[in-house]
Amino acid sequence: MNLAFRFSYFGDRFFGSQMQPDLRTVEGEFIEACRILRLFEDWREAGFATAGRTDRGVHARCQVCSFKTDKPELAIETLNRVLPADIWCTGWAEAPEGFHPRYSAVSRTYRYYFSAPGNVAAMHEAAQEFVGRHDFSAFARAGDRNPERRILAARVFTDGRFAVFEVTGESFLWNMVRCMATALGRVGRGEAEAGEISRLLSGLAGQRVAAAPPEGLILWDIEYGVTFRPLPIDPKSSRYLAERHRYHALMAEVSTRLEPE
Repeated sequence: MNLAFRFSYFGDRFFGSQMQPDLRTVEGEFIEACRILRLFEDWREAGFATAGRTDRGVHARCQVCSFKTDKPELAIETLNRVLPADIWCTGWAEAPEGFHPRYSAVSRTYRYYFSAPGNVAAMHEAAQEFVGRHDFSAFARAGDRNPERRILAARVFTDGRFAVFEVTGESFLWNMVRCMATALGRVGRGEAEAGEISRLLSGLAGQRVAAAPPEGLILWDIEYGVTFRPLPIDPKSSRYLAERHRYHALMAEVSTRLEPE
């Protein structure tokens, strides 16, 4: 059976998602858990693939992988117990014929969290410049790939003490969302106007934007038109999430006490 799993992870303890020799990666840990359970012997023969790569420090609320196995029940019931605490599956589906987690995706949604938001309304207005089909050469490392991408929706909103840039597109280039976040951050701080984004998209600015830090980026959702059946989070991952929450709440409290009066 060809199984698809929707899963989440914190990216700060991984050297990115893609497998690399002698380095801890998301794919490496996932494949190792499958080997421990003997879901497959060779990941290539099993057709193991993910929806795409994320850089070191980038997190995922919804990453998707698929692979073939003759032990689907074992995979569904046990995989979360074997995966490390900072990776957990949230759903599964029997992949339809011809399914590939990367090429079958209809759209992807990312969120970038700003800890010092600035003018959120101005950032939201500027984000609308990204909607539509544009040449994103100034916002990504395109290499030999087509730099044109179609953005379906973009918005900036407030979530607690954060401003959140949410963007949905058919596909994205390397570092594209982080470069878009840098430009919006400049608008929020009053260092640039929305017109700068339009100039960058037109190529008139003659420059490329630097990528924002990876820690604020989350792969938020991937749309396939496939229904994933929910999976319960393993207790070790629940404890890990609770520990992370307590730590960040403490750091937020400490940072407010360090602010000058």
